[in-house]
Amino acid sequence: MNWYPWVLSLHVISVIAWMAGSLYLPRLFVYHADAEPGSVQSETFKVMERRLLRGITTPAMIASWVFGLTLAFGFGVVDFSQGWMWVKAAFVIALSGFHGLLARHQKAFAADKNDKPARYYRMINEIPTVLMIVIVIMVIVKPF
Repeated sequence: MNWYPWVLSLHVISVIAWMAGSLYLPRLFVYHADAEPGSVQSETFKVMERRLLRGITTPAMIASWVFGLTLAFGFGVVDFSQGWMWVKAAFVIALSGFHGLLARHQKAFAADKNDKPARYYRMINEIPTVLMIVIVIMVIVKPF
């Protein structure tokens, strides 16, 4: 059986789920930052944020890495002498760092210790989009 299309499919599915969580979680933070700590609304956001991060986004990130590394090393579909791969890798690492930042913010909200305004979360909500654009261009166009 040829496992490559299965691993590639699972990689794409996990990346989509990871991106969905990375785009939606900061939007939840925007609304949560304006909610009064201890309010019903704030407590609801805490549950939504925890479930999104732990139930979808983090497992999807892990799966993206596992399937991506399997594609790169298990099937040998990547030529590491090409520059696009290194740019893509750097931006995937940056996206992973952004994920860590989201996890830190989620913990702060869970402890009612958020010190950032809603505007901050509106601004960082653009980061995963920029990272995704560069990653997709590197993989599809392979400009160098």
